[in-house]
Amino acid sequence: MSTNKSFGIVFFIVFIIIALYPLLNQGNLRIWSLIISFLFLILGLLNSKILTPFNKLWFKFGIILGKVFSPLIMGIIFFFVITPIALLMKVMKKDLLNLKFNSKKTYWIERTDSESSMKNQF
Repeated sequence: MSTNKSFGIVFFIVFIIIALYPLLNQGNLRIWSLIISFLFLILGLLNSKILTPFNKLWFKFGIILGKVFSPLIMGIIFFFVITPIALLMKVMKKDLLNLKFNSKKTYWIERTDSESSMKNQF
């Protein structure tokens, strides 16, 4: 499974960052994280089947995060972006989509601009 190789290398990078981060603030090297990072590197480069259950678990964790956070983010965008714009349009009495009932025979909109060609569209 080639994803085991990628998984091992990614977690090597994650744990090496965790190990080396305290050095930025004149702290001590995290030995436990350094050992885990090189373990992931070795297993990843060998494309070891030992990483398969961890890889599957990580994949399932990502699926769960996607199912939880996607609706949450979309809800936040809806209520903080779309709803205020809609309220502003109602206050200004704008009907951009022509949704109001009309007593005309047809809802067809006649063009008032001149005919255009399909050359130089952009």
